[in-house]
Amino acid sequence: MTMVVSNSHTPTATISPRANALAERLEQGARALDALARTLTDAEWQTPIPHDGRKVGVVVHHVATMYPLEIQLAQLLAAGKPIEGVTWDVVNGINAKHASEHAAVTKEEALELLQRNSTEAAAAIRALSDEELERAAPISLNADAPLTCQFMLEDHAVRHSYHHLAKIRAALAAKQG
Repeated sequence: MTMVVSNSHTPTATISPRANALAERLEQGARALDALARTLTDAEWQTPIPHDGRKVGVVVHHVATMYPLEIQLAQLLAAGKPIEGVTWDVVNGINAKHASEHAAVTKEEALELLQRNSTEAAAAIRALSDEELERAAPISLNADAPLTCQFMLEDHAVRHSYHHLAKIRAALAAKQG
């Protein structure tokens, strides 16, 4: 990572424009999810998402809960280490356990966690160098294909809120229609 010296002679790391752009996209998605969730009535918060079964509120909390894990996996790749043992069966198990444990999650609880974890995730992304973003290693979730840290971030942490936001909007539209 490049270091610059400030006027106080304390070195500070510069932020990679690529890392910053990824972090900004994550923040935009989290803000969009937060903005929609804040407008939901209690009945809308409890709306099941078709072909998923989880309620809207559980899914908002799920996105918030997954940021730390998604960042941890990306950091493994950034260090050149493979992601092992993560399969779609494991992911589905984590999601099912989360849904049962957080079936009664409140809007306030979910939105506070979304704010905190998205802020921390964005900071972790901004701490990555271009070299770390480009580093690749096998990912068990993707048939052990050697993929980059940047791909992992884009496909998971950055995309996550957008993916579920679209499903939530569709579920709410179907309920009204």
